[in-house]
Amino acid sequence: MIIDIHGHYTTAPAQLGAWRDLQIAFANGQAEAPDPAALHISDDDIRETIEANQLKLMNERGSDLTVFSPRASFMAHHIGDLAVSQTWARICNDLVARVSELFPDRFIIGAMLPQSPGEDPATSVPELVRAVEELGAVEINLNPDPSGGLWTAPALTDRSWYPIYEKLVEYEIPAMIHVSTSCKPQFHTTGDHYLGADTTAFMQLLKGDLFRDFPDLKFVIPHGGGAVPYHWGRFRGLAMALGKPELEEHLLNNVFFDTCVYHQPGINLLTEVIPTENILFASEMIGAVRDIDPRTGHYFDDTKRYVDGTPNLTDAERDLVFEGNARRVYPRLHRALTAQGK
Repeated sequence: MIIDIHGHYTTAPAQLGAWRDLQIAFANGQAEAPDPAALHISDDDIRETIEANQLKLMNERGSDLTVFSPRASFMAHHIGDLAVSQTWARICNDLVARVSELFPDRFIIGAMLPQSPGEDPATSVPELVRAVEELGAVEINLNPDPSGGLWTAPALTDRSWYPIYEKLVEYEIPAMIHVSTSCKPQFHTTGDHYLGADTTAFMQLLKGDLFRDFPDLKFVIPHGGGAVPYHWGRFRGLAMALGKPELEEHLLNNVFFDTCVYHQPGINLLTEVIPTENILFASEMIGAVRDIDPRTGHYFDDTKRYVDGTPNLTDAERDLVFEGNARRVYPRLHRALTAQGK
């Protein structure tokens, strides 16, 4: 199988964004709170937006299954208060769950959390529980910076995050460390904000000893790990200076990277530097880069082509990247596929 562990519902029906605009107006004190029951999205609306977009490209590119979560830039945890985030997370998670129900062979839900700046991360646990137990989520997206670029949250190694980690270990699901929209105009959301956050998250983990307390906790750092593979020597040297073990021992039993890297030299670097066992196939399609590369004639985010094309993987290693590693890092996904006879 070809399992894509990083997809977002970026093509959700327009009604979702219109309802969110009303909620943002409420959060800004400009309107009354919209009623979630007033949001009407039919199954046909969902089918139309999926079949003409993600599913069409999956079929063209040969991808079998996508772990599908709410649109990352729409999480926007910095907007409003905790109650606003709780309502929004529930709506978005319910919507992607409907996608997985309508296309059970092609999509499986990953969930967002109702994080909010300054709030105890434990407030996200009830939605995490609901997403797993009621909706069938096989991962959650964890925002290390709910403030949207201000970085007011404690580091991921802080004990305030532990209630979430305890549930992740209990449920055997990984967290994808994924920020959302930047509220600072100096930062482009899907450019330097996303990639900088990926790098920051890795450095936070490097500086701490989180996995001594949670040896079974699993994190996926998306977008190829930001700057991490390119500067692997720097991070090794920093680990030494901080008195930490080699990165393979210190972090790589628990930290994994996806293949959302949009050119062949980038995938070549990733697969040369990072152990194969720590690389999971992903495309984030349809996401940040949607155009065709004029140099190749193919979509930038057709990452399967790059994994197929790298000389750094044997056929057996390619199978790990496309399927085996996802089944190992996402045990609930593996069990769901096994139940389908896959």
